[in-house]
Order: sequence, then structure tokens, then C-alpha cells
Amino acid sequence: MDALAHTLNALPVPLDVLALLLALALDLAFGEPPNRLHPTVWIGKTVALAERIAPGPHSSSTVQLAAGAVMALLVPTAWAAAAWAASFGLMQLHPLAYLVVVAALLKTTFSVRMLHRVAAGIGRILSSGDVDEARRQMSALVSRDTSQLTIGQMAAGAIESVAENITDSIVGPLLAFALFGLPGAVAYRAINTLDSMVGYHGRYEYLGKASARLDDIVNLVPARMAALMLWLVTVALPGMSARRAWRIMLSHRGRTESPNAGWTMAAMAGGLDVTLEKVGHYRLGDPSPEPLPAHIGMATRALYATTVVAAAVAIGLIWLRWSFWP
Repeated sequence: MDALAHTLNALPVPLDVLALLLALALDLAFGEPPNRLHPTVWIGKTVALAERIAPGPHSSSTVQLAAGAVMALLVPTAWAAAAWAASFGLMQLHPLAYLVVVAALLKTTFSVRMLHRVAAGIGRILSSGDVDEARRQMSALVSRDTSQLTIGQMAAGAIESVAENITDSIVGPLLAFALFGLPGAVAYRAINTLDSMVGYHGRYEYLGKASARLDDIVNLVPARMAALMLWLVTVALPGMSARRAWRIMLSHRGRTESPNAGWTMAAMAGGLDVTLEKVGHYRLGDPSPEPLPAHIGMATRALYATTVVAAAVAIGLIWLRWSFWP
């Protein structure tokens, strides 16, 4: 084992590069681990516990804002600290232990295969003509009433989910890992989980405001980089328009309530030459027609191609970090 440790340490490649590549292989080969073993599920339980402890809607808005700020600070910090301790301990134990376990944990902070499978599943159901089943499946994918959605609107919802998650589920965590190691990726996932659980209007208007704003801030750079990467792949992918992707990305990116989500969704709408609409909220890519189920497959191909670009950028950043802090 000492010889193996020496060999791994002597490799002219940072261990984090190997960990990232192994994590991608694990995702593509196996997808998501069971919920009981999934760190993101554990983070979600931590958020749920913090919510139960926090002041309820009967408390003043000031108290809820303060409690929400503490929650937004402590949950990611605690999970990042745990990831740092695990990384440090594993490296002291053995480089191979670090490589394998960090890769397995990193894989749980992003998801390519599941995103593809969910969107492709919607595409197959829509192609079969089973509209009612498609609406049932869509209810778990998008935050809107699906009972009256048309085939085009459901195809648009699936494509929007793919496009938005290129930032949240791929580029964001990979860049966080590249810059800050496993603690960065885990903290990113904790911030994203907080936003998805409490960062919306209504019941969590004040308690979740800090989490929503923190998620917006953390994703300012990843969202724009993800959109640029998506635009780059439209240059090479058949059936996609790089010129229109660029134009729609720049002109329609501000149509969503989120300061970040519109970047990749607008780029995808332009690249596919379709309109992605959430009725009453935004229309991206108009006056192009609604997407067809076949466009979902094109969107997932763009997803995989963008993942390759994101991994290459992350590897470059890891190498740069390694050159300063080997």
C-alpha cells in the first residue's frame, strides 16, 4: 500500500482531476445512489430540521429574516466543514481512499444521467400521445399547474428544466469543486438545496429570503459561464443555431424572475429555435414555435456536450490551483 500511495502522490496529475473524472464515470454508469445514502438528501433533512427550529410565520418579518440569514450561513458552512474534515482525513489515511471516496461524494453534488433520463422519459411519453401521463410526470419536474398544459408546453417545461439545471446540477458544482475542492462542491449543493426548499415566495417569503439571495449571488458567475458553454456547443451540434442562441441569450436573458435562470434557458431556446414559455411569467425565444417532443432529445445532447466543456474547464482550473497549492 505504501508503494501505491507513493505512486499516486508522484503522478503528474492532481488527484482532484482523477476524482472529477471518476465522479463523472460513476454518474454516467450508475446515476443516483439510494436516498438513504445520498448526501443531498441528508442536507435536505438538515434544512428541514433548521426550518422546524426557526420562528414560524406568526413571528415578525424581522425575526424571520434574521433566522433565515443564520440558516443560510450555518447549513452550508457546517456541511463544508464536514467535507473538509472528510477530505483531510482521507488524504491522511491513503491517497487511494481520498480518490475513491471524494469521487463518490462529488458525484452526489451533480447529476447528468438523472437529468437526461427524466427529460427523455417525458419526451417518450409525449411522443406516444399519452398526454395525461405526461402531465402527471411533469408535475414532479416543474413548479406549475400541469393539468392544462399542451404537448408543446410540456416539451418546453422539460427543455427548460434541462437548460436551468445545466447551471445548478452540472456547471455550478463542478466549478465549485475546481476552485475549492470537495468542501466547495458540498457548500454549493447545500446553498442550492436551501434555495429549492425555502427560497421562494409565500410561506417562506422572509425565512427563505437570505437563502434565495445567496443562491442568486453564488450562481452569478456559473450561470453566465454555463450559458457561454451551451452557446459554444450549439456551434458544433447539428440542428442548432449558434447565431440565434447568442442573440436570444443576450436579448431574453432578463425575462425570468431569477437573475440567473434566464441565461441558459434563453440560450437553449435560441439554439433550438423554439419558444420556451411559462404562462404568465416569461416567453423565451418568441416568435419561434413551441417545441416538439423531438426537441427534448436535442436539448439532452446539448446537455452532454456542455458537460464535456464544463469538465474540461474544471480540470483546467484544478490544474491551475494545483500549480499554486500542490
